[in-house]
Amino acid sequence: MTILCVRFQLPPASEAALPGLLGLLEEFTPVVEALPPDGALADLRGAERYFGRDAVELASVIRVRALARYGVDCVIGAGPDPMLARVALRDARPGTTRAVPADAVAGFLADKPVTALPGVGPATARVLGEYGLDTLGRVAAAPLSTLQRLIGARAGRELREKAGGVDRGRVVPNGVARSLMTERAFGIDELDPDRHRKALLSATEEIGARLRAVEKVCRTLTLTVRYADRSATTRSRALTEPTAHSAALTKAAYGMYEALGLQRARVRALALRAEDLTSADRAAHQLTFDPVDEKARRIEEVADRARAKFGPHAIRPGTLAA
Repeated sequence: MTILCVRFQLPPASEAALPGLLGLLEEFTPVVEALPPDGALADLRGAERYFGRDAVELASVIRVRALARYGVDCVIGAGPDPMLARVALRDARPGTTRAVPADAVAGFLADKPVTALPGVGPATARVLGEYGLDTLGRVAAAPLSTLQRLIGARAGRELREKAGGVDRGRVVPNGVARSLMTERAFGIDELDPDRHRKALLSATEEIGARLRAVEKVCRTLTLTVRYADRSATTRSRALTEPTAHSAALTKAAYGMYEALGLQRARVRALALRAEDLTSADRAAHQLTFDPVDEKARRIEEVADRARAKFGPHAIRPGTLAA
C-alpha cells in the first residue's frame, strides 16, 4: 500500500483550509494531488522508506496532525494505486484508514457494484446490469469482447482492467481538478425569480471562494435548472477570461438564467459547475483600469482572509444576509 486517498471532514464552505491541509501532506511527500473541495491523493512510496513506516502508520500520523493543527478529522483509504485508494476510501469511516493489501485486491473488489469504480456512472451501470454484470467480479470475469460491444472498445478495455485491480493512473502533483460543483435546493418548488437569483448569488460566492482557496480559475460555467417534474435544463457559457472572481461568475450565471426566459417555472434546485480549471498563476487577467473592479477584487481578498479565520459566513453579500 503506497497511495493514500484522504478526505478531510471540513465544515460546509470551509475549503479555504484545504491549502494548509495539503501542506501537511507535503511534509511527508511532494507527490500530492489536490481533489477539491476536501480531498487529496498522496504517493508515499518514498516516504515509507524515509520514515521507516508503512502507509497505514503514516496515515495515523497525518490524522493526528490534522486534528492538532486544524481541528479537522479525516477518513483515509490506502491501496497500491490511486483507484484502489479511492475505492477503499468509500469503506472508511471518520477517524479510520481502510487499507487494501496488494495480495487481497481481487477479493476486495469482487462483490462491489460497478459504480464503486471512479468514473462509472448510472448510465454505464444500467447497461452492464441489463446483462447481469452488476459487480466488479463479474465484470472482471466477462469476455473483453462483450464489454467492448456494450460500452465501446476503449471504455470496455479500461473497465475490465480496473475491475481486475489494474490502474494505469498515477498521482499527479498539483494536478488540476476538472470541475467544482455546488447546488442550491429549495425547500418547496420555487416560483419567485428573485429567490432564484439569490440562490445563484450564494452559489457563485461559494464557487469563487473555493476556486480562490485552491488557487484555481475556471474557463467555463455551467448552470443546471431542475424543475418540479424532474426534468432539467442545462446551459454552459465560456467566460471572457479564466476567473475565480465572484462578481464575474455571478454575472455569467445571471446571464444564463435570464437567457432561459423562465416564466413562472417551478424550480426545485439550481446547480452551478465551474469547469476547465487551471492554475491561477498561469491565467492572464485583462487590466481594465476600472477603480470599481479593482476595489471589488481587493474587498474580495480581505473577505477571503476573514472567512478563513472566522468562518464561511463571517462576510457575505448583504442580499444573502437578509
